[in-house]
Amino acid sequence: MGISTHLFNLLLFILLTSHSSFAEVFFEEKFQDGWKSRWVLSDWKRSEGKAGTFKYTAGKWPGDPDDKGIQTYNDAKHFSISAKIPELTNVNRTLVLQYSIKFEQDVECGGGYIKLLSGYVNQKKFGGDTPYSLMFGPDLCGTQTKKLHVILSYRGQNYPIRKDLECETDKLTHFYTFILRPDASYSVLVDNRERDSGSMYTDWDILPPRKIKDVKARKPANWDDREYIEDPNDVKPEGYNSIPAEIPDPKAKKPVDWDDEDDGLWKAPKIPNPAYKGPWKRKVLHAEHVKS
Repeated sequence: MGISTHLFNLLLFILLTSHSSFAEVFFEEKFQDGWKSRWVLSDWKRSEGKAGTFKYTAGKWPGDPDDKGIQTYNDAKHFSISAKIPELTNVNRTLVLQYSIKFEQDVECGGGYIKLLSGYVNQKKFGGDTPYSLMFGPDLCGTQTKKLHVILSYRGQNYPIRKDLECETDKLTHFYTFILRPDASYSVLVDNRERDSGSMYTDWDILPPRKIKDVKARKPANWDDREYIEDPNDVKPEGYNSIPAEIPDPKAKKPVDWDDEDDGLWKAPKIPNPAYKGPWKRKVLHAEHVKS
């Protein structure tokens, strides 16, 4: 299990329960005496001068000054620390991962998330690229990113949850809980209140799609690619071609000073004929409608 974060105080535990309601705590950390013997500070980014350090403190505004945690101490640095946990499996058991975290300053860009790692891990080299099974927790960046990550790994591929879950952004302590049940249902809790729930089968792109294109399918020889076609049943109205495009203006009046002998036979000026619809064309129908 590892933590990669910017600023946090935390209390965490990993719990497995069975159908008989028997619960077994696999890991619980209250950061009391002896916590340093359980945690290994990584050298990730240290050679580049980008690694930060942790401070053992109760933080600002503690309700109990003896209730301490570990806190990232430097701004704009990378932090990575991990602890070993006993080998476990959640087959036919419910996995519960919970931890508390507090951002005590305005974070421009940083996260405070937990990662559950599988197999052998060189803890001194644990960092952002280390493979993991589960990543869970808040990630803040600017005013736009307020993401609560829930990322599951399957066969070496990481799958983020498809939902947009938001984390808390104030400077108070918050409890984040992820619950994964044997039937693949899950719940995300913030301060012990359910923020979201669903199923691994629908909320992650882990499973292949239910339907795929038939690679053996061939387009029929008589297939018509046209989306729209002329209506074969549409018939041109009788007399349509005899409708003139222009007609004499019925409102026109012969000028009073008009002289037929001198000016010729007076004819009213023409105007567009409202009844004229242009060259006749069959109506267009959607091809699917015609086929049905």
